[in-house]
Amino acid sequence: MTLLEICVDDADGLAAAIAGGADRVELCSVLELGGLTPMPGLMALAGSAPVPVRAMIRPRGGDFVFGPADIEAMLGDIDAARRAGLEGVVLGASLPDGRLDIETLEQLVDAAGEMPKTLHRAFDLVPDLGEAIEQAVALGFDTILTSGRARTAPGGIDDILSAHELAAGRLVIMAGSGVNAQSVGGILSRAPLSAVHGACAEPRAPDSAPAAELGFVSPARRSTSRDQVAALKAALAAH
Repeated sequence: MTLLEICVDDADGLAAAIAGGADRVELCSVLELGGLTPMPGLMALAGSAPVPVRAMIRPRGGDFVFGPADIEAMLGDIDAARRAGLEGVVLGASLPDGRLDIETLEQLVDAAGEMPKTLHRAFDLVPDLGEAIEQAVALGFDTILTSGRARTAPGGIDDILSAHELAAGRLVIMAGSGVNAQSVGGILSRAPLSAVHGACAEPRAPDSAPAAELGFVSPARRSTSRDQVAALKAALAAH
């Protein structure tokens, strides 16, 4: 059975993912920026979820080239995820040329200790798949989330398959970006993956018109759809 991970960025999304049949949740904030570290209160809420939850550890939007202050913030966020009782963390850090920042990742991995760890889509910037996979294995990651160095997983399926073969069972290659009930069959027919990752989100109208008028509401805000999660789960079961 292929594991289904759903990324969410609020309490309603967490509930929708669980109700739709997610096997695991990636907990974030601000998914319209690609997912940032969730607030401590949301982590605490997710600590009692009936499925495993991994917290995104990403202190800001933009690239994954982090300075000393960013790293200090991430170390504190890893500690918050542990204290909240979350299963694991989602980490990533890059050098300016796209290679993994091993020095930073060593600090983050050391702080996470025995918590399961996913390497996020900083992996999609690397120039050499094989080198990055060997580094991820050596660092102790159990999962790599990737779109195959493309904008979406269907577009990067050749690299996803290559990564899966290079990993050779030492860690899980999990396809993400553009993964839904309509696309997942084609992805899995090309690459026999044991995990996939989706947002299963739909556009969300502002709950407050005055807040939207003053610019407090992102026009790119989306909400996790229980029905879309359930449809993706059903597509996986039918594959």
